[in-house]
Amino acid sequence: MAAGGGDLFSAAAEEHLRARAPLAARLRPQSLDDVVGQQHLIGPGRPLRRLVEQDRLTSTILWGPPGTGKTTLALVIARTTERAFEQLSAVTAGVKDVREVIERARGRLGEQGRRTILFLDEVHRFNKSQQDALLPAVEDGTLTLIGATTENPFFEVNAPLRSRSTLFRLEPLDEEAVSLLLRRGLEAEGVVADEDALELLRSRVSGDGRQVLTALEVACALASPGPVRLEHAEAALSTSALRYGRDDHYDVVSAFIKSMRGSDPDAAVHWLARMLEAGEDARFIARRMVIFASEDIGQADPTALLVAVAAAHALDFVGLPEAQLSLAQACIHLAAAPKSNRSALAIWNARSDVAEGKTGEVPAHLRDAHYRGAASLGHGTDYVYPHDAPTGWVEQQYGPSGDSGQRYYEPSDRGQEIEVAERLRRHREEGQ
Repeated sequence: MAAGGGDLFSAAAEEHLRARAPLAARLRPQSLDDVVGQQHLIGPGRPLRRLVEQDRLTSTILWGPPGTGKTTLALVIARTTERAFEQLSAVTAGVKDVREVIERARGRLGEQGRRTILFLDEVHRFNKSQQDALLPAVEDGTLTLIGATTENPFFEVNAPLRSRSTLFRLEPLDEEAVSLLLRRGLEAEGVVADEDALELLRSRVSGDGRQVLTALEVACALASPGPVRLEHAEAALSTSALRYGRDDHYDVVSAFIKSMRGSDPDAAVHWLARMLEAGEDARFIARRMVIFASEDIGQADPTALLVAVAAAHALDFVGLPEAQLSLAQACIHLAAAPKSNRSALAIWNARSDVAEGKTGEVPAHLRDAHYRGAASLGHGTDYVYPHDAPTGWVEQQYGPSGDSGQRYYEPSDRGQEIEVAERLRRHREEGQ
């Protein structure tokens, strides 16, 4: 009687907690068919689905942005597998917790022949020693690890552990998937919403399923007992933070550089805004633009370097937020400028030759002649001063002795390098 009553009260408590749980938790899928998005992994015949359905999943790392379903997939796997399921969070767990899980897993395997899955959320938070503690159990099959991370595992997960795991990349939810979540959320909340409110939610969550459900739940509470209007959606989204992890850092910086190189000022300014809004170090951004000005523009527009350096100085002088104007001006100038990497190629190729020993001696006429006895050595005696020539240029050897005229700088046919190329062409013709 007491046991039955206890079960009844436990079930009632569980139902009460479920009813009061956040919307995202209430809508958590119970099977793979309920999962929204990630069809490239769990669609019919896709790799992760086949492994789960056959209960042949090996150690796995699920990585992708927040709200894409990493924890959801792990819990669905827990419901469908015949293996025991253990769960830890790398935020709170330590080596001791890992060892206890491994000990229980070994006990199950020895006594029942039953294997164990360990779901480790935020696996990137584990340090090297903590990750190393998992290795023996993962390697001998005592544990099947499912690690979840928002960070690129190639940066954050130790190579030995990563090499023993299959990596599955989860993508942000597309518009169709987000729309499906919104429909399910409205049904669960028992409310309706204006289409412009739903469109705002879809457009502002960057494919984050958890964020869209959280924002919808807040909007429903603000609208109660009426329908969700645009102003409710706006208020619900007003405190949303921009997602920007280490993985985003590398990807956004890459997109920023490539957009400037591709001469797309609008895209470049967008990525600049993303970095500033996420709190990226503005000095890092300025340094990247100074490098870009020489590497990707060079002599095609020599003012690009001046503009980039000026923006960096402006940042130090006035600071943010005002310096965002200088950074934006420089970004647009660099993106719109003609492009040439010939200056960069010149120094890269020259250093390569020097590193390979292609050096030679300094010709006698170029050597320092400002000390007593230099003339007796022939230093500088045959040097011809270019400013004394009518054109300001004279033909003489400037490269090292034995140099056959190696050309490192070949101007492009873009921007101001057209004029540079013509000037160098005239000099070379005069020297023939």
